[in-house]
Amino acid sequence: MEIFYTVAELRQWSRTLRSKAGNSIGLVPTMGALHSGHASLIKAARASCTHVAVSIFVNPTQFGPNEDFSRYPRTFQADCALAQSEGADVIFAPAVEDLYPAGAATFVEVEALSNRLDGASRPGHFRGVATVVAKLLIAAEPDRAFFGQKDAAQVAVIRRMVADLRIATEIVVCPIVRDPDGLALSSRNSYLSPAERSQALALSRAIRKVVELASTGERRVATLIQAAADIFAAEPAIRVDYIALVDPSTLEPLEVATPGTLFAVAASVGPTRLIDNTILK
Repeated sequence: MEIFYTVAELRQWSRTLRSKAGNSIGLVPTMGALHSGHASLIKAARASCTHVAVSIFVNPTQFGPNEDFSRYPRTFQADCALAQSEGADVIFAPAVEDLYPAGAATFVEVEALSNRLDGASRPGHFRGVATVVAKLLIAAEPDRAFFGQKDAAQVAVIRRMVADLRIATEIVVCPIVRDPDGLALSSRNSYLSPAERSQALALSRAIRKVVELASTGERRVATLIQAAADIFAAEPAIRVDYIALVDPSTLEPLEVATPGTLFAVAASVGPTRLIDNTILK
């Protein structure tokens, strides 16, 4: 497995491969602190592409001034070992200065979508996400890029950006990976104390409750949201950000839940903000 630190190295690798018939490139963009959820993305890329690149870059432009950029877990050696064990060919680990050269004044913003769900409580977050993903897609020129369903709002923003800019990369979304107790895997789970982890299970309990109600035919959004709110109310230490049933492409709220509706929640457990979601069947 090779490690590249500059856009020029990654682009040269990609273009050399693409010059030969039969090659395809899968890109797995990450911020490091890799876990089994990331491993599932690398496996999916390995299964459908001849070559796989994993980017490891804690992107400063998607963090707000009071967020956890400085303490975000950085475990580069362990990340490389996991990526290699899952079949990655390349790690791309650029310096901030390489992706954001001095004087950089260009950003990508997906209007409207970027202000919904997580974007409503994290102003500028999706501007940073869209910008860095655009930079990664331009640098790697992958056939496919792999993202997790856990970041459903991010997926909607990226799909819209790729469509609008006519970027020739297929966006592949892979299922949420959970621990046996139901907690969706996240690099931020490492912040949780044992007591906070127990409280955090309210997110997956809320997901299961809404799925259960929807499976019996309940379609009233107000009823489904209240059922989830009741779950959170049993854990008074949790601070709920949003409980929403929305169109998965536009992130606009719906009045009636139908098959394909995105049910999403976000809440803070102690200082740690967590998200979870499901697509209703």
